[in-house]
Amino acid sequence: MGSLIELTAGDGQRFAAYRAEPAGRPRGGIVVVQEIFGVNSHIRSVADGFAADGYLAIAPALFDRVQRGVELGYTPEDIQAGRALKEKTLMEAALRDVEAAVTAASAAGRVGIVGYCWGGLVSWMAAARVAGLACAVPYYGGGMTDQIALRPRCPVLCHFGERDAHIALEGVKRLAAAHPGHAVHIYAADHGFNCDQRGSYDAAAAKLARERTLAFFRQHVG
Repeated sequence: MGSLIELTAGDGQRFAAYRAEPAGRPRGGIVVVQEIFGVNSHIRSVADGFAADGYLAIAPALFDRVQRGVELGYTPEDIQAGRALKEKTLMEAALRDVEAAVTAASAAGRVGIVGYCWGGLVSWMAAARVAGLACAVPYYGGGMTDQIALRPRCPVLCHFGERDAHIALEGVKRLAAAHPGHAVHIYAADHGFNCDQRGSYDAAAAKLARERTLAFFRQHVG
């Protein structure tokens, strides 16, 4: 089990974050970037999972600038509320908060970032614009295919679902072709396949993607 902490961004904004610590000496740090549903029970469980694998995991509450303490589920009403919060959250502000989380996680050593859905896009942007990252792992980042021109400054491992109605497969293929130095994996799964609280959860795809993610973190973080 982790705990809530408070971080301060470079512009002075204070915001909450969930911090999960490993049992022994950390292998490094992982910043876990939320979906549009806030730092809810699923994101906390993801952070706990990385802590169990030996990493100091920090999940910043990126909606705190708009509304503090957001924890949504996955009903149509929750999705609508999450989308509204995302629209009010500027990417520049989210990246400043991610930067603060990276600084906090760096107490454990090298730092990687992983993000899901909107957090996948944030992680992709962070790979190019946030200093101090050893690697980045975006999962089905909505909007990534509109940011193909981005040039990450660290190694990136991407996960997408071929049945994802929110992210066109052709766009994913263009992304992969434009970034041959980075890994793009496509699974026979839908959007949100990693989240075991969603109807689109795919256990096989989630397991394989996590194995690849852990191997990637072992290689680049520790």
